[in-house]
Amino acid sequence: MGRVSRRAFAVAAWATLAGLPAAGDAGAVPRARDTAGPGAEARAACEMRGMWLATVANRDWPSRAGLTAAEQRAELLTHLDTAVSRRLNAVILQVRPTADALWPSTYEPWSQYLTGVQGRDPGWDPLGTAVAEAHARGLELHAWFNPYRIANHTDPSRLVASHPARLHPDWVVPYGGRLHYNPGLPEVRAFVQDAMLDAVRRYPVDAVHWDDYFYPYPVAGQVFDDDAAYAAHGAGFPDRAAWRRHNIDLLVRETAAGIRRVRPGTRFGISPFAVWRNAATDPLGSDTRAGVQTYDDLYADTRGWVRRRWIDYICPQVYWNIGFAAADYAKLVPWWAEVVKGSGVRLYVGEALYKAGDPAQPAAWQDPAELSRHLAFAAGLPQVRGHVFFSAKEVAVDRIGAMARVVADHYGRPADLPG
Repeated sequence: MGRVSRRAFAVAAWATLAGLPAAGDAGAVPRARDTAGPGAEARAACEMRGMWLATVANRDWPSRAGLTAAEQRAELLTHLDTAVSRRLNAVILQVRPTADALWPSTYEPWSQYLTGVQGRDPGWDPLGTAVAEAHARGLELHAWFNPYRIANHTDPSRLVASHPARLHPDWVVPYGGRLHYNPGLPEVRAFVQDAMLDAVRRYPVDAVHWDDYFYPYPVAGQVFDDDAAYAAHGAGFPDRAAWRRHNIDLLVRETAAGIRRVRPGTRFGISPFAVWRNAATDPLGSDTRAGVQTYDDLYADTRGWVRRRWIDYICPQVYWNIGFAAADYAKLVPWWAEVVKGSGVRLYVGEALYKAGDPAQPAAWQDPAELSRHLAFAAGLPQVRGHVFFSAKEVAVDRIGAMARVVADHYGRPADLPG
């Protein structure tokens, strides 16, 4: 399909935004689907067509820390325009990458990925602008939070002096070269919920989104030191693993309730590592031989959250090619389809666009048609309601044309919004 010009977007955005609150206000903004007239272009059925827009370590945006507010805003709008040109309908923006904020939070400091200095006001409201500008383009904006990651280093003195992790050092566990909040402390669980719900209260985000970080991924030879928390709060559990899973279950269930209370209608979605358990570990598990199992290693009962209907959507990161021996896309996606069947929880599939054309990846990923085959396969499963691509930089650059192939083969018409 042909790309829509930036000029055309500018004209459309001006027409849409005329007379509305300023971008930073992020008040109620009419959606494209609310204003489309009878002559609007025919649309495909409702499905998720999303992309992740990562801010941690400036992966996707801003391209580097320290850009001016105008430069940051311009880059953000370019990403939103790219999403529309690819006929996507949702952007999942990382707004709390490392216990910080891309909005004027009352709980946590401004993110260092904006100005290069944690706690420094960037001079504008990135999340407020993103919500308003995404909605003006007919895109959903899902606010992506990382609940427990504090920093990608282990030196608390590098955090701004007012950082909650410095004010409450007993909340912090260094592990795997990073600082983490301790999920076993009730006060930590309450704090991270308050910090995330602050954004939901301020902005009409379409969803709250988490990725795959709960308890950290295991690191050989290292121990996540939560002995004191377990001694204080672990009574009544058969073992530490059951207690840790309970802690994450509480976070999920309580956050879901908090979202309903603060902004009814906002959805809650989680994008976990795609293997809950291998079948060799549990007969309910998938036909995989993955080295990590979320239930056992991250203490995240992802299957249980779906079956208990605690979340609105699940977007497993099925980041392997069709035929990959240890974790075959063609086996995992049907497994997840069975998990969501009858639950009312929507299933979207996380797609590894970043692997397409990467010479370090297996041969399948050198074929521009691999991702298109994923969507064709998933189309045979009615429980699959869409796909999300990691991530925005690759959606724009499209190293070997894999995204263009997806658009040409599957996104011939715009799709209704997934909500």
